[in-house]
Amino acid sequence: MSILLTVGILILVFVSIIVVLLVLMQRAKNDGGVGAAMGGGMAEATFGAETSNVLSKATIKGAVIFFVLAFALYLGYIYMANRATSGVLAPEIAAPAAPVTSPQNTTVEATPAATPAGTPALEAPAPAQQ
Repeated sequence: MSILLTVGILILVFVSIIVVLLVLMQRAKNDGGVGAAMGGGMAEATFGAETSNVLSKATIKGAVIFFVLAFALYLGYIYMANRATSGVLAPEIAAPAAPVTSPQNTTVEATPAATPAGTPALEAPAPAQQ
């Protein structure tokens, strides 16, 4: 997935350069400015009399491609971030539980707790008489 995102970023950079060049090639309304300096006459010779129409359509298509690709990359990075935090990249594998064996014939002897010297031992209360 990260390779796909990297390729998408490269395509996005290429499309953005193309859109910038298309905008700069367009002539301004008063036939001056950067459009004439960047080859506005050459674009007219290439595309004919409908130069402004062709360049404006190409600019619109390039801008749509740019925004759709930018949004798709945004969604791709959100997906990658959610996938990384959810632990899907490295799932934990639970080890099988060891079988429980019950001890056989074990007896537990109750031993009275040793009382420290000088303290009286507690005795159990006598049963009540009727």
